[in-house]
Amino acid sequence: QVQLVESGGGLVQDGGSLRLSCAAFGRTFSNYNMGWFRQAPGKEREFVAAISWSGITTYYADSVKGRFTISKDNAKNTVYLQMNSLKPEDTAVYYCAADRTWRRVRVSPSNADYDYFGQGTQVTVSS
Repeated sequence: QVQLVESGGGLVQDGGSLRLSCAAFGRTFSNYNMGWFRQAPGKEREFVAAISWSGITTYYADSVKGRFTISKDNAKNTVYLQMNSLKPEDTAVYYCAADRTWRRVRVSPSNADYDYFGQGTQVTVSS
């Protein structure tokens, strides 16, 4: 059974930093692209960042580019999201996701290309 477990969320002030972690179980995630999504109250879930199975290619939403960094440690089956210069509009539940396709060539920002999501971790940025 595949399971993704996020951690690292919390309350931080405007301009602060957090690092989210996602531990993956039940699949060899070194062969799958991984992503982070977020959902704010009353809004649809949106793409944040993704990383290729090799760790070489990354892709970011424009709203977080230059502030967030996605990385992965294949030996630990873990994906990270380093979030710097946080803003109140970054407040949301953050979800880790695993691509449904083995070694997909392109890194995808689409929900439909991911078949497993974690339970989410809350990030709150106060102004």
